[in-house]
Formats: sequence, structure tokens, C-alpha cells
Amino acid sequence: MEKINTGFLKKCIIKSVLLVTLVFALFSCKEKAKKLNEIAKAEVLEKQPNFIFIMVDDLGKEWFPSYGATEIITPKIDALVNTSIKFNNVYSMPQCTPSRVALITGQYPYSNGWVNHYDVPRWGHGANFDADKNPSFAKALQNAGYKTCIAGKWQINDFRIEPNAMQKAGFDAFCMWTGYESGNAPSDNRYWDPYIITKEGRKTYEGEFGPDIFSDFVIDFMNQNNENPFCIYYPMVLTHSPFVHTPNEPEAKPKYEKHLAMVRYTDFIIGKILDNLEQTGLDDNTYLVFTTDNGTSPSIIGKRNGKYIRGGKAYLTENGINSPFIVKTPDNKHFTTNALVDFTDVLPTLLDLAGVEQQPEYKIDGHSFANVLTDKATKSERDYMLSMGGLPAHINKEGWLENAMQFRDRVLRNEKYKVYVDTLQNIHRLYNLENDPYETENLIGDAEMKPVLSEFKTQVDAFPKLDNNPTYTNLPGLPTDVKTEFLDKAVNRLKHRKTNMMGLATEEQFLKLSQHAVETKK
Repeated sequence: MEKINTGFLKKCIIKSVLLVTLVFALFSCKEKAKKLNEIAKAEVLEKQPNFIFIMVDDLGKEWFPSYGATEIITPKIDALVNTSIKFNNVYSMPQCTPSRVALITGQYPYSNGWVNHYDVPRWGHGANFDADKNPSFAKALQNAGYKTCIAGKWQINDFRIEPNAMQKAGFDAFCMWTGYESGNAPSDNRYWDPYIITKEGRKTYEGEFGPDIFSDFVIDFMNQNNENPFCIYYPMVLTHSPFVHTPNEPEAKPKYEKHLAMVRYTDFIIGKILDNLEQTGLDDNTYLVFTTDNGTSPSIIGKRNGKYIRGGKAYLTENGINSPFIVKTPDNKHFTTNALVDFTDVLPTLLDLAGVEQQPEYKIDGHSFANVLTDKATKSERDYMLSMGGLPAHINKEGWLENAMQFRDRVLRNEKYKVYVDTLQNIHRLYNLENDPYETENLIGDAEMKPVLSEFKTQVDAFPKLDNNPTYTNLPGLPTDVKTEFLDKAVNRLKHRKTNMMGLATEEQFLKLSQHAVETKK
């Protein structure tokens, strides 16, 4: 037997021990690094703020006392304003679809293609908001670790064809009025006996009031996800027609009285959400935004700052697009700002506040106004804001959703001046909103306004010469889809529209509407 070399053996043993120690050390470091990364990620998530974005349907500033309204009392919204930042210059789009898609995507209608209003479940033909081909603030936040929720009105997908549309758009939880689905009469109900879809399926909630179901869903989501940063998008069904009585005012009968009841119920719901935020302590780390998608229905007249304001929905006058916009910050900053903001700014602002990078594959038109919210900056990052769109689109011969015009008329404004741009890309109206807030004196021919017009012309010339059409994967339609001839006729009426302006109402018109309500109530 050979003699064992003990020295060599010792060296081998020492090397083995060192190797094993090194392996364990590396493994331990890797595990520690993994744990540290998890802790760091958790700390980042813990610091990220929550977001609640509430958007009322069809309600202009003439129904908010904080903006000078005199025909309504909204104590809960007033209390919100008293601990929040009130914006004076925020543009929505003039009607439902272009407002909502601009908000979701951070893109103007001429970019995202949803220039016209198109009620997908009602009209069909395979059109849809394609979340695989378009940006979504919910999807971006969800990818960054946020829990996301939506409740209320969507109307840009048909849930019969796409039951997973909300998940595709980036929402973990949803409770939605389906929108009126062609051929499905119960789906017309968003208020009493509402027809609602959730992950559990779709059904009519007999004897219940839809706004209660949606607001309770929002509050439950807040309470169930309070350990994680969350984003709630609450596009309310109130106060859109049909005008109805509410649980708090069951005796409301005439249209005007029902409208008042619906506004007051909106205030009641805002109070519920604010109370829950305070009771749970979530208000210390939550941004709450309260706004509306466009002006009030033109069939309703309110009073603001001594003027009788007819609802401006679907019009480009200030009563149609200059929306109330209130932001409650975690530290309850309270001031009023004239900073310029429009709906394309919501996506970049939410991502900025959350510390989330924008999706590089998409061009975003909006600008973050986080500096106004965090640093009390007096100006946003934009020099002008834009609004455009509304009224029906149609289906072309190839079966695709197509805008009514190749270049849609629009408005641009800065803090002082506003211009109207026609379908030939010419500026044809100019107003000094500082002196003429109700747009009664067109200054287009005023020689002193040439420098102002020149500045706006530079912006207009920078627009694409053609608006995009929606980008989506065409889905199979349904036998109940509206006839294309119906949409063609609607588009033809749009092309012959004389003006995109809704002027002031008269005292006589206001009294006729409001006194009829009083007499009917008696």
C-alpha cells in the first residue's frame, strides 16, 4: 500500500472546504440580494400613490357651485374643492367616445383615430377599442404592480363579443353597465334595474339603482386592496339621460327636477367615497381626480355667474369642453390654478406620479402636469390645449369604422385666446376669453390680432393633414348590428352642421324649463 501524502491531503481538504464555503457564500449573497430586491420593490410599491379617477357623464360647470353655479347645492363636492386643487382651464373632448379614448390613451382623436362618437355595443360591425394596439394608462400601471379597477360606463367594446375586454385594457376588477346592446332590451338600463357585467357574468339587478352598485364596488375594491398601490377608474353613468328619479328623491318627475336629483345623487356618491378614504386612512397616499367627460345635455339650462348656460355637449364652445377638474392630493394642497391641461395629459401624469415609464412603443400627445400637483407650479408643460370630435362615424365599404371627415374641425386655446379651425385647416374664429368668456365677439378680422393668429397658425400647420381612423382588429359582427345606412345618414347630417357653437340661453328659456318642473311637481 502506498503511503498517503498527508500534506497533499490537507491541501485538498482545505481547497474543498474553501470551495464549499464560497459556493454557500455566493448562494447566500444571491438569496440576500433577492430578498433585498424584494424589500426594495415592496418599499417602492408602498411609496407609490393610489389613484381614483372619477368622471361624471354629461355635466358642465354650470352645475358646480365652486365654479359659480347657483341652481344647485352640492355640499360634498364643495367640501372636496375646499381641500383640493381647482383647475380653471381643462379641456375634455366635446362628446363621450373621443373624451374617453383620449383619456385612456393619452392621444388626441386625430392620433388614436376615435374622432367621432361611436357606440360600439349599440351599432356594432366589429369595431372595438383594441387594447393590444393602443396605449392604456391602466395597463401601464398594472404592469408596474398596481391593482386596477373600473366601474361604470365604457361603451367602446361589445362585451358579448369580447367578455375579456376590461382585462385586456388592464383592469383586474370590473363592474360595468354593458351599454345598450343591440337586440338586448334589458341592457338599456343603467339606472333602475341595471344590466351589469362583472367577472361573475351579466344580469339585471332588479329593484336596485345602478350608481349604488358601481360606487359600492369601488369602495369594496379600495378596502380589499389597501395593502397595494391601486388605480380606480370610475366613469360614472350619472348624469346622462334618460333622466330618472333617485333613491334620495323618489318623487322627482319632470325632466329638470330629475336632472337636479341626479346631480345631487352624484354629490351623495362622492361623499361616500370621500368618507371611506378618510375612515381607512387611504387619503394620506391617494390622488383623487374629479371631472366630467363633456358639457351638459343641450336640453338642460343652468345658471352660472349670472348667465343662463345651455348645456354644450357635442359643441366646441366652453360650455361643451371646459370641464370642471378637481384634484385632491395626499397632502391636501389647496389652491386654484389657470394651468392648461387637457384629457391627453391624464396618462402621462398618472405614470409620472407613480414613477412609471411611458410605453416606448406608443407616441403620447399629452404632457404631465405633475409639477402643478407636487410643486404648485403655476403653469403646466403645455402652451395650448385642444378639443375636437363627436357625432357619429360610419362603416366604409370594406367594413371598417371610418371618421366622417378626413380632417375634423377643432379648437385650440391658450390662457387668453381661443381659435376655431375648420375642416380645411383654416382658422375662422378668434376669441379673447379673458374679456369675452362666452364667445360673443369674433376677432378674426381685427388687425391687432395678426400676431396672435400667426402664433396659432404655426400650431395648426403642424397638425397631420389627415386624421387617423381607429386601429383595431376587426371582429365578427352580430345580426342585430345597426344598418350602415343609418350611420351614413347621421354622418351626412354632421357634414351639413352649420356651426359647432352653443350660445347662451335666455332667462325666458330657463324659466320655461324650470317653472314647468315646479308646476309639474305640484
